Amino acid sequence: MNMSSPDDEGYITISTRIAYENPWTRVREDIIRLPNGKDGLYGIVERGEFVVILPLGTSTDGHPTVTLVNQYRYPIKKRLWELPMGMWEAQPDAKIEDVAAGELREETGLRAQTLQHAGIVYQGAGYSTQKGHVYLATGLTQGNRQLEDTEQGMTCHTFLLSEVENMIRKNEITCMVSLAAFGLLRIKNMI
Repeated sequence: MNMSSPDDEGYITISTRIAYENPWTRVREDIIRLPNGKDGLYGIVERGEFVVILPLGTSTDGHPTVTLVNQYRYPIKKRLWELPMGMWEAQPDAKIEDVAAGELREETGLRAQTLQHAGIVYQGAGYSTQKGHVYLATGLTQGNRQLEDTEQGMTCHTFLLSEVENMIRKNEITCMVSLAAFGLLRIKNMI
């Protein structure tokens, strides 16, 4: 595909080609002309929209709690503490709120009485088009988890909000999306 009109910032896409594609990810290679007239190359990872959910509950003694998942992330060969998150590749036209409710249920077994959309985040905007939606889940009731095959080995844990904050301070939570969602919810005084 060849394109010749500049975008709003003056970048011109000279050509684009799909370098790799599977059901979850497509890698595109664009030859571009920068606003200064020089040519460049961009490798772009295209992925569908995702959700990240902070399940906010209450302990038996009235303190706020947060439910996290712990899962092995193959690309970095480590287990990470994360907020529940995901995307529905097989249902790209699903309502984003339905995806949030579904991912929360799948990974934690929790059902939320209220899902409040807090904003959006981009995951790796320097190389990816993927956009995420941040939700706060409240009014939680526990049900059964419905893990996907790729989520086997994922565990689910509920912590006091103060413990989660301490995990962040100690750099025990290193998932960029979870940290961004937590920060967004905190700055909006939603948690």
